[in-house]
Amino acid sequence: MRKLSIKLGILFCIIIFGLEAFMFSYLHNSIVNARIDDELSSLQARGNSHRDILEKHFVEDSISHVILMESEALTDVVIVNQKGEVLGSSFDNENFKKYLIYPQKTEIKKKGEIVEDDWKNKPYIITISPILQKKEIIGYVYMYQETDSIHTLIGRLNEHFVLAGIIALLLTFIVIILLTKALTKPLVKMKEATYQISKGNFLVDLPKTSNDELGELAVSLKELARDLNFLKKERNDFLASISHELRTPLTYIKGYADISLRKNIEEEEKEKYLRIIVEEANRLSTLIEDLFELAKIDKNTFLIQKQQINLYELLVKLQIKMSPAFKEKEIDLTINCPRTSSLHGDPARMEQIIFNLLDNAMKYSPKNSKVEVIVTARKKETEIIIHDNGNGIPEEDLPYIFNRFYRVDKSRTRSLGGTGLGLSIVQELVQAHEGTIRVESKLNIGTTFILSFKTYGGEVN
Repeated sequence: MRKLSIKLGILFCIIIFGLEAFMFSYLHNSIVNARIDDELSSLQARGNSHRDILEKHFVEDSISHVILMESEALTDVVIVNQKGEVLGSSFDNENFKKYLIYPQKTEIKKKGEIVEDDWKNKPYIITISPILQKKEIIGYVYMYQETDSIHTLIGRLNEHFVLAGIIALLLTFIVIILLTKALTKPLVKMKEATYQISKGNFLVDLPKTSNDELGELAVSLKELARDLNFLKKERNDFLASISHELRTPLTYIKGYADISLRKNIEEEEKEKYLRIIVEEANRLSTLIEDLFELAKIDKNTFLIQKQQINLYELLVKLQIKMSPAFKEKEIDLTINCPRTSSLHGDPARMEQIIFNLLDNAMKYSPKNSKVEVIVTARKKETEIIIHDNGNGIPEEDLPYIFNRFYRVDKSRTRSLGGTGLGLSIVQELVQAHEGTIRVESKLNIGTTFILSFKTYGGEVN
């Protein structure tokens, strides 16, 4: 992150220093120009004031009085008649005459004019004010001001600007350093966090220090780390579970196959062992099929071909298919569904969902109990409820029953032939249909699965 902080610092320096240079230059020029305008206006106003006096009394005493006033001031005055002859001057030498410009034009504005304003290159700035009597020009008042005083004033102004510029640069440099650190510090932490995540350490802590994009990025990284940690745990649990699930039937198959190969084993016992081998092979086959099903779901390679389904016909078809198994366990399976109830979905996948739930209900329900399927159709939603009077699920296990390989009673589940993947597959298929599934259960009372699907289209005749 040092490279980034250096780049940001240089970029900020270029931008801020450029802006400061432009603003200081603009401000300096504005102040200097305003000050020069003020000096010229003041000089012109002073000349006009003398002119007003002389217009009333254009005599030697008045001229002397004006000359005396300017001899003690920083400015100088030269009074000439209409022909350009000098009537009086506050100058001590004759150098002023080469700057004395006799007006060639006869019309000069009453308010006067600026004769010289090049303060940078000339020794004086000069204004002229006409002396009028009876609307005729009888003379002129020239006002002189040495530009050395202006240069001195501008010099002091430049010193102030240089000092202010140095202070501004120092403050800007400090602010840029602090700002760069403030910006890069969370990025450095995030870089370290991503490095830790890449090494497999997902327990990173990135406090949200702000409500801007950096704060949101920190939250996203924390969520990513948490999700990756969850996926890592899920993967480890999945591998451990699948290893156990595959090892157990293989152990049975290998063990009983070895026993069956013994020469002194009786035919009846041998047949018993072979039946166990077949059962475990079937369980292994079912497990592998479920794993392939989950793999297709995870990769989104399975197809959902939706169409309008008549739920009543689908449920009756399932009832006929599963009736022998329910009768064998002496469990009553009833269907309560309007004949015109419909659902937009994949018929094969919907049958798989309901079959798995009914199969679960049958396995965990005692004899002489009842399993009921109830369909409730609303305007925007269709609910399929599967209720049994079985053993129920402990409350502490309810949040986990859709997890892969999760079993409430592992020994009992194995004896019933379950793989621990059925409910997980059901949940994935329901979600693929943009539906939801939830469960309610009480021990020794029964379990209810509620499937909810959005309703598209109307009833089916």
